[in-house]
Amino acid sequence: MINEYSKSLKKAKVKFLCYKMNEKCYSVSFYEAKFGVNQKKNIMSTLVKRPEFKAKYDNYIGGKFTAPITGEYFDVVSPIDGKVFTKAAHSGKADLELAVDTAYEAFKTWGKTSVTERSILLNKIAQKIEDNLEYIAAVETVDNGKPIRETLAADIPLAIDHFRYFAGVIRAEESSIAELDSQTVSIALSEPLGVVAQIIPWNFPILMAVWKIAPALAAGNTIVLKPAESTPISIMVLMELIGDILPPGVLNIVNGFGAELGRPLVTNKKVSKAAFTGSTTTGRLVMQYATENIIPVTLELGGKSPNIFFPSIADHDDDFFDKAVEGAVLFALNQGEICTCPSRLLIHEDIYDKFIKKVIERTEAIIAGNPLDKSTMIGAQTSIVQKEKIMSYIKLGKEEGAELLTGGDENKLGGDLEGGYYIKPTLFKGNNKMRIFQEEIFGPVLAVTTFKTTEEAIEIANDTMYGLGAGVWTRDAHEIYQVPRAIQSGRVWINQYHSYPAGAPFGGYKQSGIGRENHKMMLSQYRQTKNMLISYDKKKLGFF
Repeated sequence: MINEYSKSLKKAKVKFLCYKMNEKCYSVSFYEAKFGVNQKKNIMSTLVKRPEFKAKYDNYIGGKFTAPITGEYFDVVSPIDGKVFTKAAHSGKADLELAVDTAYEAFKTWGKTSVTERSILLNKIAQKIEDNLEYIAAVETVDNGKPIRETLAADIPLAIDHFRYFAGVIRAEESSIAELDSQTVSIALSEPLGVVAQIIPWNFPILMAVWKIAPALAAGNTIVLKPAESTPISIMVLMELIGDILPPGVLNIVNGFGAELGRPLVTNKKVSKAAFTGSTTTGRLVMQYATENIIPVTLELGGKSPNIFFPSIADHDDDFFDKAVEGAVLFALNQGEICTCPSRLLIHEDIYDKFIKKVIERTEAIIAGNPLDKSTMIGAQTSIVQKEKIMSYIKLGKEEGAELLTGGDENKLGGDLEGGYYIKPTLFKGNNKMRIFQEEIFGPVLAVTTFKTTEEAIEIANDTMYGLGAGVWTRDAHEIYQVPRAIQSGRVWINQYHSYPAGAPFGGYKQSGIGRENHKMMLSQYRQTKNMLISYDKKKLGFF
């Protein structure tokens, strides 16, 4: 998957269908005037057709689409053009209670299904998504603003793979039995928890949902899922495709606003587990809500990931050095709206000039344009609120005295994209004490600094409240092992970045969360252990 994604990146570099002149990106009308109608046709052929949407989308409860009890809906805006393209259910506490009650009843039978049956259904879901890959990818792009190239090559294929991974894993599991002595046997069994509340972020609406849905269903739980209010539609379109595969009530989707629904969902007495992905601030609240009924939580929270480049990477001007340059520029993937965004770039001072020159060149070659165009390399920020937040941090970086290396402004694309939320990939050089180094920006903003020694690099890397992701780039075999071990982070990529295989555990240290996602160990996050301690001794203990 990652190799295919890398190939698509390289192809895009030579497909400059977005004609650059004076740092501006021109629309199709410009091409028509410049190159003629035939060239315009070639350009238009790279555009994926924008899907048609219904006027409004209801909740999905009990195996059918269900209107919100109040009959209220809210406008949903596409980041591509800043225009309303549909409406989503504005749910309240009563809608949540209906969904939880439905899931609670469904668990009585779903929790007892065999792993074979659950595995078959998960594989059917994966196949249905694969059969509709381009359609779902296009819906995700309109809903979220990310380039279609990413949803086609990463988001949706990874979602498919996660369903297949957990469908396979549960077929190979075994419980444990131990003979403690000649008369005593201990059996440890895993049992599903019950109704699981899942709250999903807006940066990967479908993939982050699947990260939670697949293991929860595989473990035998039922689900009430609340999507982010910024991106509530793609998961509803997905349910139109896969809803009838699962028994009614097993998977329920309720849209609405987090401030109104978060607490009632997590504190519902029939909910047995809460899983949340989002900011550390909101994660604290979810954890507090969970204490009301003493239920377990999984939290995947914020990050400020260091990406460290040691001097040996520049020993040769070869494919690996080129890969390292790309590794630094991966801060712009998904417009920087990734919790593990490598947003702190640490470069050894001996190679700084050579390396940063290449990084700036590669950053400035990123193609901005219509996210539905397969040649577009960076799309729109997910919402106007997020765009304004990022711009405030760019302003802050300038005020803090950081050196602006490139970017530093919004990207005005004009034409049909005039109202969209676009920002130029931005690089600042400064020091790790600046706020742009310490606070999660969640946008295409890279904070660059240098280090003299390995010890200093580790010190800078760990000087953060977060510990979700990190990157280490080196040709040195000792650094490959020793530096990642010293970094306080749940995931450390070595000589790569932004790969998310289903079989690798993912989660944070420090204030980046608790628990893990992906990997077979994720099943334990959605189960409880029952111990059956059996005595075959017919004689009494003798106490009474």
